[in-house]
Amino acid sequence: MKAELRGNATTSIYLQNLSLFNTQQSSLSGALKGCLGSLDAACIEKLLLHCASALERNDVTLAQQVMWVLNNVASSTGDPNQRLTSWFLKALISRASRLCPTAVNFNGNGIVERRLMSVTELAVYVDLIPWHRFGYCAANSAIYRAIQGYSRVHILDFSITHCMQWPTLIDALAKRPEGPPSLKITVPSCRPPVPPLLNVTSEEIGLRLGNFAKFRDVPFEFIVLDDSPNASESDNPFHFESILSQLSSLDLNLADDEALVINCQNWVRYLCDEPNGVDSRDASLRDIFLDIIKALDPNLVILVDEDVDLCEPSLASRITTCFNYLWIPFDALETFLPKDSCQRLEYESDIGHKIENIIGFEGFQRIERLELGSKLVQRMKNAGFLSLPFGEETVSEVKSLLDEHASGWGMKREEDTLVLTWKGHNSVFATVWVPSNGYVN
Repeated sequence: MKAELRGNATTSIYLQNLSLFNTQQSSLSGALKGCLGSLDAACIEKLLLHCASALERNDVTLAQQVMWVLNNVASSTGDPNQRLTSWFLKALISRASRLCPTAVNFNGNGIVERRLMSVTELAVYVDLIPWHRFGYCAANSAIYRAIQGYSRVHILDFSITHCMQWPTLIDALAKRPEGPPSLKITVPSCRPPVPPLLNVTSEEIGLRLGNFAKFRDVPFEFIVLDDSPNASESDNPFHFESILSQLSSLDLNLADDEALVINCQNWVRYLCDEPNGVDSRDASLRDIFLDIIKALDPNLVILVDEDVDLCEPSLASRITTCFNYLWIPFDALETFLPKDSCQRLEYESDIGHKIENIIGFEGFQRIERLELGSKLVQRMKNAGFLSLPFGEETVSEVKSLLDEHASGWGMKREEDTLVLTWKGHNSVFATVWVPSNGYVN
């Protein structure tokens, strides 16, 4: 469970002074009562919520006072709660600075800036914890079984980790008893500007995958969808409308012996979940995307994402949910990396980027809009998809993967969904789907 954070004597004095200084702010005094001498996760969460409440009332002075307390608790090289707090503080400072640019001035607690990774560094990054590998393993196993009997496979890949999933699948296809199928992978030309960030282009990634496939004697083709020249950057800086337009007019020209797989790994969250127009009955980009991919009549659709609801318009709700969810990777990294590990700091920096977007921004600038796996499952059913259970071989492969990581990681089944857990808490879910029309069991 969450580690308890013990405050030192200096922090206790800070809290006492602040409580006395704010006797006119009864809510803040109430939040601090019982926290003197120690700050556990519950006390930190209360402070974060009071800071958020002050910012929502445009009370920058009160927000500053709470930030001052948090600033003396936060540490980018402390225990998991301290490290997590440093990123929440940064997000709140970012939000406050837009209300009153000159009123907020705190140090950055040694926070690491994001940078472009090499392909080798990205591979190490993905291997640190099973946050991404869980989805890769479940998806690749399901894909391998779904394409049995096909001599050609076309994968439309929507993911944020630069095709790191595919070398494992290529290797598995090379060992297929009847021989490997020809493999075509199509990716969009743009991706959300979110970590992990890579120092090579999509085209270079395709060349590297092609070289690996050639080495494994797997016929391979890599396609990058071009940007539409009419895409409106002012309305949507990530060109999602352009991608949807291209998909809706895409002529796949599939052969009779060709399977179509649509892979969505941590992608749907970046499609706006709000109605795409002034009428609340208009479909969201998220639903439009699902309608488009259903019309392509795929053999299999993979959906993998983080199992948490961060769509709420309420800042307080997002803070509570985010704080009680994102302690998972901070806590997991604590089990095997030193506090000053560069790998750990960079991984946490990428989580911090997510926190800053969730807490610091609103409207179209807030692109991290995760929804619970159960909600996305219902959205898929509403769009006309039918869920399929994972086979026992897939379950066994995922369990073997988790054996390579810390003992806190586990897996459970929720109907047809596989869920990655950390100390019993849901973190990532994986599902597989087919269009319900014409499906034959």
